[in-house]
Amino acid sequence: MSVQHPKNSPKSSKIVAFIGGGNMAQALIGGLLAEGTPATTINVAEPVAELRELLAVRGVNVFASALDAAIDADVIVLAVKPQIIQMVLHELAPHIAKKLVISIAAGVTVATLSKGLGGHSRIVRAMPNTPALVQTGATGLFASAIVDQDDRDNATNILSAAGLVLWVDDESLMHAVTAVSGSGPAYFFYLMEAMIKAGVAQGLDEKTAKALTLQTALGAAQMAIISGDNPTKLRTNVTSPNGTTAAAIEHLDAQQVSQHIVDALAAAGQRSVALSAS
Repeated sequence: MSVQHPKNSPKSSKIVAFIGGGNMAQALIGGLLAEGTPATTINVAEPVAELRELLAVRGVNVFASALDAAIDADVIVLAVKPQIIQMVLHELAPHIAKKLVISIAAGVTVATLSKGLGGHSRIVRAMPNTPALVQTGATGLFASAIVDQDDRDNATNILSAAGLVLWVDDESLMHAVTAVSGSGPAYFFYLMEAMIKAGVAQGLDEKTAKALTLQTALGAAQMAIISGDNPTKLRTNVTSPNGTTAAAIEHLDAQQVSQHIVDALAAAGQRSVALSAS
């Protein structure tokens, strides 16, 4: 597994076509524009007129048709729901030529994409997560064997516009990526919900409990990123013997919360496998 996040790399003049102009596409487009990618090199296909109007304000080229957006592009980013991707693949297949195709459709394998594109195999599969909407996402990437380093660099530049990028060498690991980071934000929101509820139960008003919880989550994440210490060391550092933190951790351990989290992510991974096979 390798990590790439080349924020300072020169921007390519390649034309990138986003098929689908929803939230994730908008996050990537916003990140690319913020990094200096010319709006004139970004095409977006979006059937909803209101979304096209919003995208046009950013100066990008907007189209109602996927084919019109993709025809002159060097890179195509499939940002549509898995339920309609087969229809999009069928439309694009005769015109895909030697273009690099990047898919962010959850659970759709490279083999499925290649088959839908008539055997085209210059494909990168991506699994981003929702913090990409605020340019703090984490995206797992897998490339087919035919994808060269230049293609990988192009995919990295596009996806890193919304956060961290990591490559995996085995497509089966995308299920683990889905379980850990794809679904991951929901786990932290779940913990935040519980912490806010606990604060209120102990007498805080909800606004105060929420503010303390969110800032604590942000601070803990920043410490974990910046300090270089692993989470175990950081947790140990704030867990004084017989103190308040120790009381909480001992209760969590007694309830086997850590193992339950491992089991929960295993369930997420198994569901990802099932969805990919359906």
